[in-house]
Amino acid sequence: MSQPALLAHDLVRNLGGRRVLDGISLTASPGHRIGLIGENGVGKSTLLRVLAGADEPDAGSVTRPADLGFLHQEMQFDAGSTIAAVLDEALREAREDLAELDRLGEELARVPEGDPGHQELLDAYGRRLEQAQDRESWDADRRAALVLDGLGLGAFGDDRTLGSLSGGQRGRLALAALLVRRPSALLLDEPTNHLDDGAAAFLEEQVRGLPGTVVIAGHDRAFLDAVCTDLIDLDPAVDGPVRYGGNYTAYLAEKRAERERWERRYAEEQEELEGLRESAGVTAHRVAPDRGRTDNEKMGYGHRAGRVQSQISRRVRNATRRLEELERTQVAEPPRPLRFAGGELAARTEEGPQPLVSLHEVRVPGRLALDGLEVSPTDRLLVTGGNGAGKSTLLAVLAGRLTAEGEVHTRRKLTVGLLTQDTVFDRSDRTVRDTYELSLGAARAEKVPLGSLGLMHDTDLDKPVGQLSVGQRRRLALALLVARPPQLLLLDEPTNHLSPALCDELEAALGPGPGAIVVASHDRWLRRRWQGRELRLEPGRGRREATAPARSGS
Repeated sequence: MSQPALLAHDLVRNLGGRRVLDGISLTASPGHRIGLIGENGVGKSTLLRVLAGADEPDAGSVTRPADLGFLHQEMQFDAGSTIAAVLDEALREAREDLAELDRLGEELARVPEGDPGHQELLDAYGRRLEQAQDRESWDADRRAALVLDGLGLGAFGDDRTLGSLSGGQRGRLALAALLVRRPSALLLDEPTNHLDDGAAAFLEEQVRGLPGTVVIAGHDRAFLDAVCTDLIDLDPAVDGPVRYGGNYTAYLAEKRAERERWERRYAEEQEELEGLRESAGVTAHRVAPDRGRTDNEKMGYGHRAGRVQSQISRRVRNATRRLEELERTQVAEPPRPLRFAGGELAARTEEGPQPLVSLHEVRVPGRLALDGLEVSPTDRLLVTGGNGAGKSTLLAVLAGRLTAEGEVHTRRKLTVGLLTQDTVFDRSDRTVRDTYELSLGAARAEKVPLGSLGLMHDTDLDKPVGQLSVGQRRRLALALLVARPPQLLLLDEPTNHLSPALCDELEAALGPGPGAIVVASHDRWLRRRWQGRELRLEPGRGRREATAPARSGS
């Protein structure tokens, strides 16, 4: 049975007085795995919701397979439901396939070949058989166990309730249910959030093996690079959203070239417009009816006047016609993309090479066990480890926000800044601009304007922070930290919810420099390029530390 395509035509969606989707069209054929990328707020999640039917467009249409699966739909189970109930629902279609094949097989055995209904039953059996083969229905129960194990849920009993699971665990269970179903079209919004390395690699393998359509909105560059056959960039472009063939690495090269072409075309057109305006204005003045003749023109004026005036008038008409055409068809000015310009992220210390923070036999029961750690004044330390290994807990201990057993020595008057995973501001009704100025003080905010950091668009500065997306709130929190760089900067999953381009620029800023920076991250793309030390935490097993060699490439 051929897999159906997912089609969207001229989608328009307005939210909060802003046009988020403006004439988006999409053809997603079986076998294609399409990544949606772009800045926060360009409409990735909105597009997924419209494609899924969870949100209605203001204009346009969507044709979707009946069994489409969407990761961010609310699970139709209450807190008291069990993992077994979720899996039973995920396996329902496969079990229906097998039950219907048994029923049709029994019917065929009873109806003679010459009977008029035999062929109809045979056709129905063939259709159901193809559907069962596409869904791999015979293997569904084994696949369910494999998927749960691959996503780190295999040790949980089937009677475990959803209410007893963390938010990340519930997200992984919802993802597992979709992979077990194997729908004809699968829509995933940030699917690798809350996944460790093993689970992310397992998900890559599963997604690559799906025969249908997959559309992914995400910032995980390693995942996009490993999985996608196409990428759609929803950031502003000269001719609207651009679809690139290939993975993330291929997209990076083509995106840079496309931006350069747009900027070059815009500059050339503006130069031509300026010349045409000057030419049309000056030449028109020369043929003005009330303009007096110059001395040079008086000699032979009557003899040549008609011919010269005709030539000049023709130039005026041609310049004016070209000017009107170009003003009508000129490309828009390329919008200034967010380019991280935070400069030095951490501040220099002047009191010698002694450690900023040193830990010895530190324990936070049930969360962290660390034999020892020293953070030097210019350290670049990457903290890695699976979910629950204690990465966020370690940062909280280093920041002095969490009391731990053992010895924790912090340099006197050390300034520390911590970017947490969950960004919450006290006043959601306060604008971005006011939040920035009141947090830093007027003098510092004037010295380091928010717009100069490349983390917020000018159009967002007067929005209440409560209306910002998760990514926009994190960018504002990061801006508040780097506007007054601390001597020790702690970043917990700093690339979460940031656009791929901003992630690349932030990573470049994390290189050598004054002050110390400690980053906790599961971002495989960042980790492959990390140039400093690495500390891997393992639950219940202390630590494993290594100095990372220089790395390049993907």
